[in-house]
Amino acid sequence: MAAKGGKRGRACVVVLGDIGRSPRMQYHALSLARQVSLEVDIVAYGGSEPHSAVLEHQSIHIHKMQQWPTFPRGVPSILKPLVLLIKPVIQVLVLLWFLCIKIPAPDVFLVQNPPSVPTLVAVKWASWLRRSAFIVDWHNFGYTLLALSLGRSSRFVAIYRWFERHFGKMADGSLCVTRAMQHELAQNWGIKATVLYDQPPEFFRPASLEEKHKLFCRLDKSLRKPLGVQDCTSTGTGEMLNKDINETVFSTLVGTDITSKLDRPALIVSSTSWTPDEDFGILLEAAVMYDRRVAAILNEDDSIQEEALWKEMQSGKQYLYPRLLFVITGKGPEKEKYEEKISRLHLKRVAFRTMWLSAEDYPLLLGSADLGVCLHTSSSGLDLPMKVVDMFGCGLPVCAVSYSCIKELVQVEKNGLLFSSSSELADELLMLFKGFPDACDSLKGLRNGALEMSSSRRWATEWEEHAKALILEVISKNLD
Repeated sequence: MAAKGGKRGRACVVVLGDIGRSPRMQYHALSLARQVSLEVDIVAYGGSEPHSAVLEHQSIHIHKMQQWPTFPRGVPSILKPLVLLIKPVIQVLVLLWFLCIKIPAPDVFLVQNPPSVPTLVAVKWASWLRRSAFIVDWHNFGYTLLALSLGRSSRFVAIYRWFERHFGKMADGSLCVTRAMQHELAQNWGIKATVLYDQPPEFFRPASLEEKHKLFCRLDKSLRKPLGVQDCTSTGTGEMLNKDINETVFSTLVGTDITSKLDRPALIVSSTSWTPDEDFGILLEAAVMYDRRVAAILNEDDSIQEEALWKEMQSGKQYLYPRLLFVITGKGPEKEKYEEKISRLHLKRVAFRTMWLSAEDYPLLLGSADLGVCLHTSSSGLDLPMKVVDMFGCGLPVCAVSYSCIKELVQVEKNGLLFSSSSELADELLMLFKGFPDACDSLKGLRNGALEMSSSRRWATEWEEHAKALILEVISKNLD
């Protein structure tokens, strides 16, 4: 066991997940390096590339662990409990190897929860062996996520909850993402936590017209390629004209002048992990309803061929209601299933694209969009979707699924709207995009509210006020 000494000037951020898909922990690392001047070791899985600000910071060092292999299909289900037992044992050993041997001893370990097992166990042991402080950042409750697949009554869920609570209480300090979670931790878990709301860092902001056009040029091939055979944004769109004149689905560059097309589709962005706690079916049903209701409002003849209607749209004709282009970002297990469903929809005015963007292009996409949609429902009902925070940082209004504590983030009719069904979401799309792009006052009002919110709070300020003091206090107490 290491002897307790003076301050080491180091912190270790621990994520038992893909660091590129863990933005809050990336921001913690940046703040520890920038605002406390610590050397920061990140121990996590690889996979997706973190933001360039993390990769390029000289005081941040990323140590990538080997991913646990996916459970192979076709293996008898009777073996699954055995795998569930073996997996955390191996993960503990790998974590301890990195936390106790591969990295220098830190002043503090800052660990993301969930996952709780075996992360909290390994980090607690490592903090004891290395005489370091130990802070948990509660994003959600791990046992509620496990219950989505195994059921609340499962014995594994009960054991998981015991481990999460027992080792969570051993931490020297705790951060959490909402006041509702803070109350739950205090009342039912005996844990005192400091609320650190997710806030967007400086690179989430509205995009300029030039930035939008450059992004659309980079994504042009993906934006024009349908998931099915054809759709309302894939037909009649020519290739790049030449190096000096660029035309995208949304904008045109002639010489040095960039203009947004008046007949462009409305760009709607939704970020999803393609998991059961986000019902993507709601969005698909709402898209179908929007398509049918617009056709009914405009008294369109059902016999009109899709290709003829699309040709008319591409000719520059404007309608009371625009085409909608949904860009869905993210990776996850149910992606292929929903892509197959999308390819069979055959909608006249709605198109979908799925893609994975770099950490630099994702904020630009949000800053270029007209509306964000959030399908997050929360397994515990106590966390908030960080994707909405990012959208507000870019001045992007949001339609979000309604649940218990979402109003801590979305202010209805100020920066967004809430919905509980696909029909409600379809109604909101019709209301917001009527008269798009110039005569949609409701959408403009929500955008102004989102812009006001984006200018009021940023991650660095929130972290300085609520996390810095706790971390320094925990480090100081550990040295006594």
